[in-house]
Amino acid sequence: MLVVHALWVDGRVALWAEEPPPADSGSLVTRGRRHPYAVAGLDLDGGAATSAVRTLRLPTRDGRPEPSPAAAMPVGEGRARLRAWDVDTAEYAPDDALDLLRGLGALAGEDIVLADSTRWLAAVASFAAGLVARGRMLPGIVGDEARWLPVLTGRDAAYTRALALALPAAALAAARSTTAVARSTPAAAPSAAAAASPGAGARAVALAEVLDAFTDAAGRAALAAAGAGPARPAGDAGWLAALTGRDRRIGGLAPDAIERLRDRLAGWEADAVGGAVRACFRLVEPPEPEPGEEAPAEPRWALEFALQAADEPTLVVDAERVWRSRGALKALQRHIPAPQETLLAELGRASRLYPALEDALRDARPVALSLDTDGAHRLLSDAAPLLAAAGFGVVLPGWWRRASARLGARLTARSSGGTAPGTVATDSGLGLDAVVDYRWELAIGDEPLTEDELRRLTDLKTPLVRLRGQWVELDPRRLAEGLSFIERHREQEAMTVADLLHLAGGAAEGPGGLPVVEVAADGWLGDLLSGEADLRLGDGGVPDAFEGKLRAYQMRGLNWLRFLETAGLGGILADDMGLGKTVQLLALIAGAAPGPTLLVCPMSLVGNWQREAARFAPSLRVHVHHGADRARALDPAEFDLVVTTYSVATRDAEQLGAVSWHRVVLDEAQAVKNAATKQAAAVRALPARHRIAVTGTPVENRLADLWSIMEFANPGLLGSATKFKERYAEPIERFGDADAAARLRRVTQPFVLRRLKTDRSIISDLPEKLEMDVVCSLTREQASLYQAVVEDMLARIDSSEGIERRGLVLATMTRLKQICNHPALALRDGSRLPGRSGKLARLEEIAEEILAAGERALIFTQYAEFGAMLRAELSARFGREVAFLHGGLPKASRDALVARFQEASASSPPLFVLSLKAGGTGLTLTAANHVVHVDRWWNPAVEDQATDRAFRIGQRRAVQVRKFVTAGTVEEKIAALIKDKRGLAAKIVGTGEGWLTELSTADLRALLTLDPSA
Repeated sequence: MLVVHALWVDGRVALWAEEPPPADSGSLVTRGRRHPYAVAGLDLDGGAATSAVRTLRLPTRDGRPEPSPAAAMPVGEGRARLRAWDVDTAEYAPDDALDLLRGLGALAGEDIVLADSTRWLAAVASFAAGLVARGRMLPGIVGDEARWLPVLTGRDAAYTRALALALPAAALAAARSTTAVARSTPAAAPSAAAAASPGAGARAVALAEVLDAFTDAAGRAALAAAGAGPARPAGDAGWLAALTGRDRRIGGLAPDAIERLRDRLAGWEADAVGGAVRACFRLVEPPEPEPGEEAPAEPRWALEFALQAADEPTLVVDAERVWRSRGALKALQRHIPAPQETLLAELGRASRLYPALEDALRDARPVALSLDTDGAHRLLSDAAPLLAAAGFGVVLPGWWRRASARLGARLTARSSGGTAPGTVATDSGLGLDAVVDYRWELAIGDEPLTEDELRRLTDLKTPLVRLRGQWVELDPRRLAEGLSFIERHREQEAMTVADLLHLAGGAAEGPGGLPVVEVAADGWLGDLLSGEADLRLGDGGVPDAFEGKLRAYQMRGLNWLRFLETAGLGGILADDMGLGKTVQLLALIAGAAPGPTLLVCPMSLVGNWQREAARFAPSLRVHVHHGADRARALDPAEFDLVVTTYSVATRDAEQLGAVSWHRVVLDEAQAVKNAATKQAAAVRALPARHRIAVTGTPVENRLADLWSIMEFANPGLLGSATKFKERYAEPIERFGDADAAARLRRVTQPFVLRRLKTDRSIISDLPEKLEMDVVCSLTREQASLYQAVVEDMLARIDSSEGIERRGLVLATMTRLKQICNHPALALRDGSRLPGRSGKLARLEEIAEEILAAGERALIFTQYAEFGAMLRAELSARFGREVAFLHGGLPKASRDALVARFQEASASSPPLFVLSLKAGGTGLTLTAANHVVHVDRWWNPAVEDQATDRAFRIGQRRAVQVRKFVTAGTVEEKIAALIKDKRGLAAKIVGTGEGWLTELSTADLRALLTLDPSA
């Protein structure tokens, strides 16, 4: 396996590949300072790269570089230190790196893994290309070169801030300190650096450099595709020519002429993007007539003016207050020296996009613009998007763009044969290609229009009308086309289930180009569209071959799977971890079927499927297709269930593809989340009548994960990967588009079944989970050690920079957390344990209560060395056996340890200490009803997974979860961050502790310094 890293250094993208060491790497001798596992000359683009050697400061143990986190290799137990290593790189100019980075995702799979730095640079490259495609760039001058620069306003600026926060330190590990080159962007303009927010500091500057370079490269590529030539005439034409091709030097202009041009370009950009305070426009609809009062013949709308903070849209000062002010205005959380001039300048800037504002500017003190209905519609449909894209604030009525305020088409569909809800006509063609009967009608929202209303609307010539008490957008041309379409198509053309689903999701237009405002259906189609087929279906019973009892929600899951199978559709079973996805699948497989089932899963789960099949469906003929001696040909008549792994399915794609499978099941289906890998392509190509993907995490990182899994279950349902990205992924992930998210949910809901074990309507007998923070005090020894480390490390951190500083910050965090656990862990001196740690004292008190009650506990720590200490101390303290599970245990010992604990007999250990990495997943330990997290991982998801070892099906008692936090220390401060800002923690803290390395020394001091109360 190779881990591909990408660095930004000296204005170029440097790629290098890390090959994790082989099993016998202990005998290797490093070649001087050269990284022993780097693959030299990684050239992915046929000679576009230049070879170089870069010096990186990498964490090092025992004279060898530590594997990067992306390698998923175990780390050593010794202390890691930063050491310089020479790494062979293949380096690309931004022009060459742009497409290369965007295409690297296709290489990712089992053999090639992309590091976080590579993914980040690819995301910036993709964002830059998107800006250029939308025309969000302007020409500028950097030094003596012509450049295309990004224009960032609105959602683009917000996304840029997110990119800055997500910047991994490794992306700049080899970057040199350079003096910023002057560019034509004015200080007030939201360039990449400014948009990333002042708090982002070095991240903002780094992102600005990368984004500017990729935007320039993308702009030149777009011009080249449009046929712009690389001619080099002199003068102004020479500057224009320098904006195309690879030669960016400006020819034929004297230095003073370049400066004048730079000033003109700065004015252009300032005019395009505005400053910290901007104009805001609010459209107010005409007042509704009082009862008995006749509506005016020509209702008047008002476009009100205001000033608004560009970085905080909720801070607004209306125009009337601006004109009442005398001199400077203290508002919008800032000092505005000339508010009246600012408002007039902003209105003048906006008038170039919306000329109607010139009428208001004839007033000495404009506060609003009066509009008729046609003018209001032109503003809503044309001018408002332009103003918003240019960075102005725009506030529109809430009903605008709602489906309930649009004239649209309503589709009513009927299941073939008029089947009743919960049933499927098995004698008809089924699946996504099945043909359905349907009927169109015109509607406002989900309310069909009467004939009188249609006639009245047809006679109106206005684009906005008040109908049934609300304003509605009316396109007379589309209304006429829709009516004509419906009249012409009384005899309907064929429509498939897939067509119906795309219409229901808003992915296609209705008759005459009208939006589809509702799709209704009866029978099994209605069940499918509702997404509640599992609740509506009758109980088909458990197959005779299944020896087990299903819970009510599991029975619904089985019936839902049967429903999809009968309808010829695939599905994603995405129940929460521990709800029994395996038994639901086995109950389905145990039923009568015209052919065998192929189940593809990770190697670690093959034995589990064998054991569970033998337990719940012993009559099934199960065959494991794995190993060097596996059969070269499979006879489908000999087996009911064939279990294989993803790697074997990829290698034996031709052999497995020759079998006519009734069903193909993917367990842990997130293994195919990258659609471009050979693994994903191989399983998608397997022939089957019915396809099921099983996963607890259908979306791990990106919506593309969902597309890839759904492409396996129901090929073509979500369109091509490119269309999916344009229609759903980019609007949702980049801009948080709620409408796009709702459309995607409507399309996928019928095919995804997800239940959570915290939902009491799903599983009412799972006991409660009681979570609490346990605040522990430091001993005097711990406090003095803590303070000494803080003072020493802050002095060293303040005098360091780059990767050395980041390494010191992480080392400090580790050291302080170890001191909070116990001085002996931090000092590694083998000294005694009792009486020296507040955490240990509190743990012993809690353990004593648990043992006195005859109960059992799981005790998690992220430090295996501390786990060994706790095992010895607790065992000596209570005279009871204490189990200890860590990553060094072989599988047989691990299984035996878990089995003994689960026996819950008098001879089995009541306390189980676990290393968080080794014991946080993949275990069922319901014999315990207490969970103690001695130290915090600072990733809520990791802690929750560990807690779920006890809080899962089979647990009969309330689970008490205690999370130790040391008062007055960094532990307490970060625990508060996780608790108070859990959404932010999921994005930043959830990625690990790397975000801490980017804090300023002052921020670190505030975070690390021991509170006097401690």
